[in-house]
Amino acid sequence: MSADVIARAAFGTSYEEGKRLFKLQDQHVIITFQVLRSVTNYIPGWRYIPTKMNRKKIKVEREIREIVKNLIGKRKESLKKGKYEYKDDLLGIMLESNEKEIEEHGSGMTMDDIIEECKLFHLAGEDTTAALLTWTMLLLSQYQDWQTKAREEVFKHFGKDKSPDFESINHLKIVAMIINETLRFYPPVTSLSRMIHQNTKLDKLPLLKGKEFSLPTILVHRDPDLWGSDANEFNPGRFAQEVSNAAKVPGSFFPFGGGPRVCIGQNFALVEAKLVLAKILQRFSFQLSPSYVHAPRCLVSLEPQFGTPLILHNI
Repeated sequence: MSADVIARAAFGTSYEEGKRLFKLQDQHVIITFQVLRSVTNYIPGWRYIPTKMNRKKIKVEREIREIVKNLIGKRKESLKKGKYEYKDDLLGIMLESNEKEIEEHGSGMTMDDIIEECKLFHLAGEDTTAALLTWTMLLLSQYQDWQTKAREEVFKHFGKDKSPDFESINHLKIVAMIINETLRFYPPVTSLSRMIHQNTKLDKLPLLKGKEFSLPTILVHRDPDLWGSDANEFNPGRFAQEVSNAAKVPGSFFPFGGGPRVCIGQNFALVEAKLVLAKILQRFSFQLSPSYVHAPRCLVSLEPQFGTPLILHNI
């Protein structure tokens, strides 16, 4: 589902049309993390040796690049022929903006730049949102009282038949609380890395220019000193007074990062999650299957290693 949404939002296509690209992106992630976690990753120049893994990685990267390049080429060709104007998807917005930049200043994004932006949005937009929805469904299966509260709120605003929309989705305060608590409990990105640009100190800890600083999101989000004695318990009520007041220390909640490098897809992901969850709650009640095995793992994002089997009941 999240793959179909991101395919339409990024390229104006569908999951079926971009199925090969999604499969290749998944393969690329697995290969990349296998390489990064291998001892050989620390051997200088090893990435250039034509091992079986390196050859496979290069082959997948080339095919991904060709698919995205063809998508861009088809869009540009259609625009030249006047078949349609720029669409309101990511690719259309980038191409339109880039064309204006070139006209006004003589330079803009290269084809490589556009391809990389599309690849990143395609990958990040699918994986992290899918993980967020998966963990939310899991937690609501375990905490039926919150599932009931969320459903009652959805029925109050939309009934059983009216489809939730972008304009009215912000009325769902309980749903928003649940999603925020899920992001605190199981943040899609478990740590953030930043480069230090000038010497500074964090309390008594010296942080030196040129070094990389890793901030473990999942540990900060569950720190009792920041969140209280129930830090390891699922309690959406802590977000009842808005995000800024949820923790003892402001800035302790950062599932999408923060500052100038905050995730540009934050609002997109939150709106998508609210809409999807509201639609599911309208139509189904659900519980966790006895076959579920709790084994979180992190590739691109934190996800259940063996999936999340649920038992759904029509309402």
